Amino acid sequence: MLSNYHTTPLEDWVTQLYIKLEIFHPSQINEEFIAKKLRIFLHRKPRPSFFEIVGNYLGITIDCRATQEKQREMFFHELCHILRHCGQQSIMPKAFRDLQEWDAQNFVKYAAVPHHLLKYIDFDQHDLEQHMAELFGVSTELCKTRIEQIKNRSCFYSSTTRNSVSLF
Repeated sequence: MLSNYHTTPLEDWVTQLYIKLEIFHPSQINEEFIAKKLRIFLHRKPRPSFFEIVGNYLGITIDCRATQEKQREMFFHELCHILRHCGQQSIMPKAFRDLQEWDAQNFVKYAAVPHHLLKYIDFDQHDLEQHMAELFGVSTELCKTRIEQIKNRSCFYSSTTRNSVSLF
């Protein structure tokens, strides 16, 4: 399946980030480690998750009332805002805010289950979503979405290369 899969620029960006951080196995994906390497202060408190950039201070606060899996997903969402976005969402146009949220949601999938670590997954395995969730420490819902994304993009590329249909 993965031989027909082509990465997106965002996936490539995440892979390059993880390579710089020397993350080469799913067990190395760790919020505290990533935050420390990127000089981001990480806090877990009983309040909705958010990020802060104040001068040189970078901080992410994660809602500690959520499950560990959801906390990891929240971390990646807020991390995306710090690494890839600018501006204060409360005063920006809705369309721009929506674009940043769309980018953050995609970033979560790619950071939680990155392309360069898909080699550790047997896609023919029974109970694939559960296996992925345990391997990457995220929810089965996120894994289901990522699996569907991989399947859909692999099918698209395999059918377009097989049929070689010109659009012009």
